[in-house]
Amino acid sequence: MTQQYTPIPDSGPVSGLDALPVIDLSLSEGTPEQRRRLHDELRAAATGVGFFQLVGHGVTPEETTALTDAMRAFFDLPEADRLAVSNLNSPHYRGYTRTGDERTGGSQDWRDQLDIGAELPAHVPGSGEPPYWWLEGPNQWPEALPELRTAALGWIDRLGEVARRLLHELLASIGASPDFYDDAFAGHPHLRLKLVRYPGTAPDGAGQGVGAHKDYGFITLLLQDTVGGLQVELPDGDFLEVPPMPGAFVVNLGELLEVATDGYLKATSHRVVSPPGARERFSVPFFYNPRLDAHIAPLEFPHAHHAPGATEDPDNPLFADFGLNEWKGYTRAHPEVTRRHHAALAGPASG
Repeated sequence: MTQQYTPIPDSGPVSGLDALPVIDLSLSEGTPEQRRRLHDELRAAATGVGFFQLVGHGVTPEETTALTDAMRAFFDLPEADRLAVSNLNSPHYRGYTRTGDERTGGSQDWRDQLDIGAELPAHVPGSGEPPYWWLEGPNQWPEALPELRTAALGWIDRLGEVARRLLHELLASIGASPDFYDDAFAGHPHLRLKLVRYPGTAPDGAGQGVGAHKDYGFITLLLQDTVGGLQVELPDGDFLEVPPMPGAFVVNLGELLEVATDGYLKATSHRVVSPPGARERFSVPFFYNPRLDAHIAPLEFPHAHHAPGATEDPDNPLFADFGLNEWKGYTRAHPEVTRRHHAALAGPASG
């Protein structure tokens, strides 16, 4: 049975927000009243701050521990072993990035990380094919840590299930068909994760763990450790601290959902402030995104005429073809990989 969509009043300004909303996904399997509550809360969060804490997702502590143990073991490897899987070796932007080698807004991010995606054969673009197909290909794995491959690929599969369920409930919450974008995710959706370490404050004292930015896909699910440092930008320009919540994922919406709903759903800028001194912070962002060749049609939903319009940034043009956004993002964020493997393709976007 299709649930009737009942609009609720706008959530109002969020400038005075002192904590992110907490949403329980398990309510999707509850009574009709519990499902209405879930949809009301989802809609308010997604049209207001654009961020929330997700509980009731079904991911167990044992699954989480398997991943975080493997992640910490990777960063404990000798530097030579980590550099053996450097993303400089990969035309697919997979592998290890040394501290300071990634950039946001043209400035250095003080973190190192391992980029991982769905394990697929390399797709070398043929004549007339767009360059974004370079982003599809194999991962690089450290020989000394076989358990990392098992844990990371298992995490991609597991969170892909959670994110698919969440997207369906989110679309239902605004009166859209829950399966509206299923075709865009059919086949090989572009699912990726990063294993990230923030090693403390940079030697020059700069506090940019990662600079303020918006994610350019659909949905991000972030696993934080206990250190903190994530901040979400509010409409008045202030930043809201997001303290870690045990067992929860921090969820934010990407720019493609904002564009697809003409600004009704919000993609929000966020950043990470480096932990003080030499204290380390670990996090695992998972990006739930459609196929690279998916064309993102405008979402059909009631009251779309009330949408305020998507944010426009001349320095960050957004495309309806997802792969063009992903290609733009990776060529900008990893300029050394781009220069080594794709100098003739990237153009000015790699600066």
